[in-house]
Amino acid sequence: MSKIKKGYCIFSLMLATVAIVAAIWFMASSTAYATEYGATEGAPNASDWVTGEGGVSLTFESDTGTLSSSVRILLVITVLALAPSILIMLTSFTRIIIVLHFVRSAIGTQTAPPNQVLIGLALFLTLFIMWPTFTQINEQAIQPLDNGEITQEEALDRAVVPIRNFMYGQTQEKDLDLFCEISGTTYEDYDDVPFVVLVPSFILSELRQAFIIGVVIYIPFIVIDMVVASVLMSMGMMMLPPTTISLPFKILLFVLADGWNLVVGGLVKTFY
Repeated sequence: MSKIKKGYCIFSLMLATVAIVAAIWFMASSTAYATEYGATEGAPNASDWVTGEGGVSLTFESDTGTLSSSVRILLVITVLALAPSILIMLTSFTRIIIVLHFVRSAIGTQTAPPNQVLIGLALFLTLFIMWPTFTQINEQAIQPLDNGEITQEEALDRAVVPIRNFMYGQTQEKDLDLFCEISGTTYEDYDDVPFVVLVPSFILSELRQAFIIGVVIYIPFIVIDMVVASVLMSMGMMMLPPTTISLPFKILLFVLADGWNLVVGGLVKTFY
């Protein structure tokens, strides 16, 4: 048994020696092959490499002024990473989701409907409201860019215009004046307002409008809570929580009044 182990060890050493010799011979032959074509051993490798068509190239101030496909993919990935913030801040999503949360809190149901349902409803309502804006962006910026009629800078400038029109139509003048005063910006026309000033003004206006709608939604449900609490106090049932009794009545009122139709319909109409 020991003879077999010794033979196995000797065979392994011989095989390793052959592999090392072959590797050294391959490296020497590769260096000689490179030297034959003018390469030196001390030359930096990075400067001698020649990239093919698959490399990343970034070209400025040329005849076309375009970017390579790799850089375009990188820009698209960056936009997708910022898409949630763009969707929330530059569209009607903020007002819709806040109002829907006010509705659930006013009724008193903690998890009905759940957050996934509210966010999904807000997303589809946002798509419905923003569809004309998205259509204009597609027709004025995306399609001409795909057809090669305009450059990327022109496409970006055209895509911003429909979004600016939507935001400016929903922004209150006092919010716009507030951020213009903070930034020291003066404007005489709508086109003179910088985009970085219009965005926070639009967000502040959306928050104000959403809270105003939320207060209006809360009023009838607060009245029900007050009536139920007064009845329980007059009957001497002070240990019974009023919300336990008022919750079925609030749900019944919301169902009989077709509350989702009224809330969603009125909410969507505030954008038109």
